[in-house]
Amino acid sequence: QVQLVESGGGLVQAGGSLRLSCAASGRTFSSYAMGWFRQAPGTEREFVAAISWSGGTMRHANSVKGRFTISRDYAKSTVYLQMNSLKPEDTAVYYCAARSSGISEYTDYDYWGQGTQVTVSS
Repeated sequence: QVQLVESGGGLVQAGGSLRLSCAASGRTFSSYAMGWFRQAPGTEREFVAAISWSGGTMRHANSVKGRFTISRDYAKSTVYLQMNSLKPEDTAVYYCAARSSGISEYTDYDYWGQGTQVTVSS
């Protein structure tokens, strides 16, 4: 079992920055690929970014490339999502997820956090 707790969400103006954190506990953090997804009201959950268990492979959705960066800290068992140049369309609940069988851009992750709200005002 892996427990995931997101933090760092909030209200920010367009063009601003936020850093989301996801603290993992339970099974070995380094064994899991980690991902960030987001869901706006009335839409399906969509892929934002993912990082492999080794940290050697990262993927970002086209909509956030060049603005968002995923990273992980093994000593702190934490994965981050640095979000720069935020836009109103980035407004959503952001979820952290862990996957035992490698990196994925689909929602087929084993464990999910409760989500953190990000609101970008224009």
